[in-house]
Amino acid sequence: MSDPKRTHKLSAAGLLISLGIVYGDIGTSPLYTLRAIFNTISNVGQPITTLVVLGSLSCIIWTLTLQTTIKYVVITLRADNKGEGGILSLYSLVRKKARWLVVPAIIGGCALLADGIITPSITVTTAIEGLQLKFPWFQVIPVVITIIVILFIIQQFGTSLVGKLFGPIMFLWFATLGVLGISYVAQDWSILKALNPYYAYHLLTTNPEALLILGGVFLCTTGAEALYSDLGHCGRKNIRISWVFVKITLILNYLGQGVWLLQHPNYNGILNPFYEIVPEAYLLAMVALATIAAIIASQAMITGSFTLIAEAVRLNLWPKVRINYPSNQKGQIYVPSINWLLCAGCISIVMIFKKSINMEGAYGLAINLTFLATTILIAMYMLSKKVPRYIVVIFVLIYGVLELAFLAGNMTKFFHGGFVTLLIGAVLFSVMWSWYIARKIKNRYVKYVEIDDYYQIIEELSNDESVPKFSSQLVYLTSANFKTEIESKIIYSILQKEPKRADIYWLVHVDVVDEPFASDYKVEFLIPGKLIRIDFKLGFREEQRVNLLYRKVVEDLVKNGEVDITSQYTSLKKHKIVGDFRFVLLEKHLSKFTSLSFYESSIMQYYFILKKLSLSEESGFGLDSSYVDVEKVPLIFVAPDDIELNRLPN
Repeated sequence: MSDPKRTHKLSAAGLLISLGIVYGDIGTSPLYTLRAIFNTISNVGQPITTLVVLGSLSCIIWTLTLQTTIKYVVITLRADNKGEGGILSLYSLVRKKARWLVVPAIIGGCALLADGIITPSITVTTAIEGLQLKFPWFQVIPVVITIIVILFIIQQFGTSLVGKLFGPIMFLWFATLGVLGISYVAQDWSILKALNPYYAYHLLTTNPEALLILGGVFLCTTGAEALYSDLGHCGRKNIRISWVFVKITLILNYLGQGVWLLQHPNYNGILNPFYEIVPEAYLLAMVALATIAAIIASQAMITGSFTLIAEAVRLNLWPKVRINYPSNQKGQIYVPSINWLLCAGCISIVMIFKKSINMEGAYGLAINLTFLATTILIAMYMLSKKVPRYIVVIFVLIYGVLELAFLAGNMTKFFHGGFVTLLIGAVLFSVMWSWYIARKIKNRYVKYVEIDDYYQIIEELSNDESVPKFSSQLVYLTSANFKTEIESKIIYSILQKEPKRADIYWLVHVDVVDEPFASDYKVEFLIPGKLIRIDFKLGFREEQRVNLLYRKVVEDLVKNGEVDITSQYTSLKKHKIVGDFRFVLLEKHLSKFTSLSFYESSIMQYYFILKKLSLSEESGFGLDSSYVDVEKVPLIFVAPDDIELNRLPN
């Protein structure tokens, strides 16, 4: 999408792109949703009656209406952050309203990542299992693992070329779903009674296994979050209009499967109603189409996971990891560590559960938590936009009750695989939470001093030829938000640890703002020609290439005659050779003398383990290690005055 504005406008191309990017996950839900519901019903020994079928279908239709259409398509898509969507974009819009909002943001993000491991596993497996209807001897697992491995291998090369094919293929997929559904609906028009919400109400209030059924129903809407996450790729209007077509075809297919179930009251939950309504002559073609649709659904989840991690890194919610840009397409990124983590997770899920019917228990529980988190954040967004409180209260009550009911239904799956996704989500949460809290602890112990107190000595040091020159241009990254302040550790590094004489001292500060693609800077000449501060304001989706950004600013300053970076060495100055640059990074470590509480100490120990596993400071900021010095400093400096010591008499 080299031109986002073009794809954001309502157009045939925009609608087609939306079909290919947005609806992969929710579009493949007919593969397994009804089978999950009626497998549960048959396992508890309930007969498949007309009321149960109509009630289940009604639950699906009204879940798609309340959860997907009203909550996401109508309400949540309004919360765009300069055209971008997703739970962390939403968090960026409201994070200044209350500190505790980071909790639902982290929970929602981790649950989405956990769901990203299950989606490829269940969709690809379900699609390939269709071959066993024609070839019962067919071995599904090797093929599924091969497809998953290939899918993750190609991520590093970029998917812009393949992406252009997604729209037409998904249009064919949804059209086929609709045609298959209507062919069975025409055999029994009474199935349209399921459009009446009374049947959903009757099922939930009279059926003793209502919670179990709800756990299966929830699978029909698991891809709803993608509608919001892909707002930046497709635009609000294209998503809203294309959803009308998608929703109609999904409902028709569910109704068609419902007719087949009414025709087979002795259904045992093993066969897949989705493939049963496919004419035998077209079965292989349908398996091929379902497999491609499953791959597209998986691709959408993988891409979404990359974007989410990149945003989390820039919002300081995840350790720094390598982020590559495999193509010139705006927003297309590749995160190697997350790619192979997801790949290993998918293969493990397939190997552990073996059949898609066993994976259904693990699916849905994690994403349910994302829905709840989005409800909380959207409510706060509505309040910030001065929406009347009574409307916000009604919104929270409706969706709070609905999603808590789904959570209760999904919790019935806990011992049938649900614990797997919760375990994955919990591990991811521990990483995000520890990284966030560790930063808070670190900031608490950062000591700032007034920088103007040191103007004279810095200028004198720069001109003191008795001190060996450390570098012509000396650059420090500072976390001080105000130009009047500087970390005491930077002053200590310049003046005391090893006096560092330089022609010009640079302070570089990076501030991640709540806009997605901001790229601004400001220059302050604290000591003209000697001490210069650059403040970058970068969006949470912008790549933080500090080295390139800094050099670009310096080039502009030189071009405007605002600074002279010519080497001051006599021999080099004569030939107007540019002086050398050196970055000094101050890396904190936990001293054994540190007196933190057990909780904070544990968080910091975990943080430093994660830090060792993550990208180095110089790589994280895009610096060349050949001109970077890393100085280790204690997180908490223990002064001699803090130590009690008694001197014994001679």
